[in-house]
Amino acid sequence: MIRVGMGYDVHRLVPGRELWMGGIKLDYELGLLGHSDADVLIHAICDAILGAANMRDIGYHFPDTSDETEGMDSKIILRKTIELIADKGYRLGNIDATICAERPKMNPHIPAMQQCMAQVIGCDPDQISIKATTTEKLGFTGRQEGISAYAVALIEK
Repeated sequence: MIRVGMGYDVHRLVPGRELWMGGIKLDYELGLLGHSDADVLIHAICDAILGAANMRDIGYHFPDTSDETEGMDSKIILRKTIELIADKGYRLGNIDATICAERPKMNPHIPAMQQCMAQVIGCDPDQISIKATTTEKLGFTGRQEGISAYAVALIEK
């Protein structure tokens, strides 16, 4: 059985926070505001994986009202998401994701993100496609108020 899921996440850019994307820390003057480390790429990917398995979303499994998830490294969320779908008999086929950000430029960091997430998941980096785009200075992303990410995941039983 092959299933597909879609995920989306967005967080506000603020001073005084670290910027985590795809499991790696980027050197930037702003970071993303959130209950966990606010890694929008991993959050979108987890939602896509959970959606494919019909297992709701990361907010259901890792609520932002829990002290246990406060400041949590999103790589832990990703690893636990893979364990959740494995318990239902699924394994990851592939991921295709897009980061929407004006700054910082994401493309130089994509290979490191792929390597990091592949190591967490236990898959080949070739199974994780990551792209980056801007919104041509339009909307909240264009005004550099936040960063969003979209993801699609294929899982197999």
